Amino acid sequence: GIGGGNGVFYPIVGFASCVAFIYLSFGDLWINIQVDTKLSFVERNGTQFIVDGKPFYFNGWNSYWMMEHAADESRKHRIRAVLEASAKMGLTVCRTWAFNDGDYNALQISPGQFDERVFRALDHVIAEARHYGIRLILCLVNNLQAYGGKTQYVKWAWDEGVGLSSSNDSFFYDPSIRHYFKNYVKTVLTRKNTLTGVEYRDDPTIFAWELINEPRCITDKSGDTLQDWIEEMSSFVKSIDKKHLLTVGLEGFYGLKSPKRLTVNPEFWAADVGTDFIRNSKISTIDFASVHIYPDHWTHNPDFEYKLKFVAKWMLSHIEDGDKELKKPVLFAEFGLSTENKDFDPSQRERMYKVILDIIYKSAKRNKSGAGTLVWQFLVEGMEEFNDEFGIIPWKRKSTYQIFTEQSCNLARIQGALPSQMGYLRKLCTQRR
Repeated sequence: GIGGGNGVFYPIVGFASCVAFIYLSFGDLWINIQVDTKLSFVERNGTQFIVDGKPFYFNGWNSYWMMEHAADESRKHRIRAVLEASAKMGLTVCRTWAFNDGDYNALQISPGQFDERVFRALDHVIAEARHYGIRLILCLVNNLQAYGGKTQYVKWAWDEGVGLSSSNDSFFYDPSIRHYFKNYVKTVLTRKNTLTGVEYRDDPTIFAWELINEPRCITDKSGDTLQDWIEEMSSFVKSIDKKHLLTVGLEGFYGLKSPKRLTVNPEFWAADVGTDFIRNSKISTIDFASVHIYPDHWTHNPDFEYKLKFVAKWMLSHIEDGDKELKKPVLFAEFGLSTENKDFDPSQRERMYKVILDIIYKSAKRNKSGAGTLVWQFLVEGMEEFNDEFGIIPWKRKSTYQIFTEQSCNLARIQGALPSQMGYLRKLCTQRR
C-alpha cells in the first residue's frame, strides 16, 4: 500500500484535486490521465474487511456480463463505460462472472478446454477495473443454468460416459465433476493476465473469489452434500491462493437445524433447499458470508410495506449472525426489487434501496459485521437484451443516482476515502455538502 505517512499522501491528494479541477473545467475534453492506482489486498480482521490497515465498508454493484461483453469487439466499450460511471459514483467493488461454461462466447468450451480469446476478455475486465480503482468479486460457477452452470458440468460428464446421475445436483457429489471443477478453478486462479503480467491469484484488483452463485442442493435437504462440497472446494482454493478472501455465494437461507428458519426465513420452503447460512459460512476456509435480498421472488405477500419489513429484519438478522455466531463480515451481494410486480413503481425500488444502504451505513458507523452491498444489477445504454426485471442504468434517474452517491459519501466520511477514490469522491461529495 502507500507507505511513508503523510509525505506520500499529500501529493496524491494534490494531484487528485488537480485532475478533478481539469475535469470540472473541460468536461468531455478531459483526457483520461488517471494513474493506475496501487491497490493492496483486501484482508479480514474478525468481522471487518481491512484495506491498508483500515476498516473497509463499501458500496458496490453487480455487472455479471462484463467478460462476455469484453469478448466481443463491438460491445467491449461497455466495460469502461460501466466502470467509469460507477467510479464516479464512488463505488469501489463490482461482482461479476469469471465463468461461461459451454455457452455462447464460452470461456470453458469443454472440460479443461479454454478459449484464449475469452480468457483475454477476462484479462481486460480485470485490467480495466484496476485502472478505475475498483475491486472485483469473481464468481467461479453458476448454480443456475445461465452461462452453463451445474447443468453443463453434468451434461459434460454424461456425454463422456462418466456421469453418475443426470440430476444437476450431482455437480456436488460426482467425483468426475468435482475433478472438472477443480481443474477449472486451478486454471483461473493461476492464469497470468496477458495485459498486466500478474497471475490472478497475485492480483489485489480481485477482492475475493466466490465459489458458486446461489447454490442449492434440493436433493439433499439435510445440507450435508452441499456442506461437503463447500469444505472440499474452499480448501482446494486456499491450497492454490492464500492471498485472496473467499466466500460461498449463498442466498442466506437458514437450514432445517436452525431455529431462525421459523422466524427469519422468507417462507417455509427456504429451509428445504439444502443450504444453511450459519453452517455453510462457519467453515474456517470461508472468510466472509454472503447474502442475497429478493423479497418479491421469495415471498407470496404482494404488500410492499411487508416486503420492506422483511428486508430490514433479514439484514439485521444476518448482521447479528456475523457479529455473534460467525465472527466474520457479511456482504449483501445481490439485492433487487422486480419491475414485474403489479404495482411496481421506481420510487418503491428507491425506498427499498435506501432501507438496505442505511442498514449498512449504520453497521459501518458501529463497526459491525454488515460490510457492504452490491446492487443487482447495472447496465449501460443499449443493453436491453441483458436486462432482467432488476436492471438499472443508474445515471438515467437522478433520484436513484443520488441514493447511491450519498451512500458513497457517507461511507467515505466515516472511514476516509481510499486513495483510488480521492478524485472522484472530492468532486462528488463536496458539491452538495
